[in-house]
Amino acid sequence: MTSPPGGTMNGTADLTALAPLGRDALDEQQFTELVEAITAEPGARPTAVQVVPVDYLIGTPSTEQLLRLFGTAELPSGEQVAWSCFVKKLQSVRHWPMIHLVPEPVRQDFIDNMPWRLEIAVHRSDLAAILPDGLRLPTAYRIDEHEDDRAVLWMENVDQAPGCWPMERFERAAYLLGRLSARRQVHLVKPFLPSTGTETPGIGLRYYTNGRVLMTALPGLADEQTWRHPLLASAVCNAGDHGLRDDLLELGERLPAVLDALDALPQTYQHGDASPQNLLVPKDNEDEFVVIDWGFDCPQAVGFDLGQLLIGLAHAGELSADALPMIHRVILRAFMEGLAADGMQVPEEQVRYGYLGSMLCRAAFTALPLDLFGKNDSATEGLFYERVRLTRAIIDLVKEID
Repeated sequence: MTSPPGGTMNGTADLTALAPLGRDALDEQQFTELVEAITAEPGARPTAVQVVPVDYLIGTPSTEQLLRLFGTAELPSGEQVAWSCFVKKLQSVRHWPMIHLVPEPVRQDFIDNMPWRLEIAVHRSDLAAILPDGLRLPTAYRIDEHEDDRAVLWMENVDQAPGCWPMERFERAAYLLGRLSARRQVHLVKPFLPSTGTETPGIGLRYYTNGRVLMTALPGLADEQTWRHPLLASAVCNAGDHGLRDDLLELGERLPAVLDALDALPQTYQHGDASPQNLLVPKDNEDEFVVIDWGFDCPQAVGFDLGQLLIGLAHAGELSADALPMIHRVILRAFMEGLAADGMQVPEEQVRYGYLGSMLCRAAFTALPLDLFGKNDSATEGLFYERVRLTRAIIDLVKEID
């Protein structure tokens, strides 16, 4: 077996190869224990290691860094095996390099209310016993928490199945998310991180909408200069969607009423960020989803998870907006079936409102990448065009809750 480049010395792992981990580099005993946990072999001896940063644009202020470890180990039998590990560094958003961009009057509130330890709480909870067959958490090998409001999760590195999601996978994901929602109704479970207000219906989405949408996104969309920028003006023109601004602003006026209506619907604790990117499909078991990156640790309107499931790949540029109406119909029906399978009976119109109303608040006003106005290249031009089409697709879908 070929050892990873670097990180070998005299047949044993060279711990200087862990230097890219910085303050979170492990000592010899800790590293050996980690490799024993990964290989499930007491006595496994690491023989090589390489640290590889993950090439992924981090969009969450509470995530400091993502890395993978690749290595080899010698088992007590003398067999050489390969191993890997996914490393996620977490932090209080007070450490976020862009925290100065948050307006000072609300900055401390943002720091206090961002649940940066949520994933740690998920792994230390009894959630694994609640998940329906077909959903599972990645194996957590080690959790380190530090006094300076930082932490590190050392987790299973899931070898994912390649290729696009077929319709059947969207359908199965929605069905299982429905079962999960039924099992996490408010009278059955509590938040992972209980604190003031976390059991209040819709508090997470309302906090996001009042801040990210009403304070930042909508004022930008209301500014006529925004729509005169060459990148956005060209995209709107090429898409032939000159009514997009007016439609967004009209929907923006409805947000307070939509939030109130969502809070009045049946509530459950859901995944909170159930995009396909957070439902990993292992190459060796494509009927299973490894669930990562939980969010919105509070009750939300039933159907909340379907919004991110629908638009996650389109937002990432991996799925055409043209595909969304068909996926929408499939996942709504499958989610309803999942709810019923675990005994939660909810009228379809309530699930539809919970799904589409939540998606309106969370995604319709932030899909346009206005933060890229400073860039001027063909890739950015293409991104603006696709996001205009995605925004229109969201608007057209939410008309179902008029």
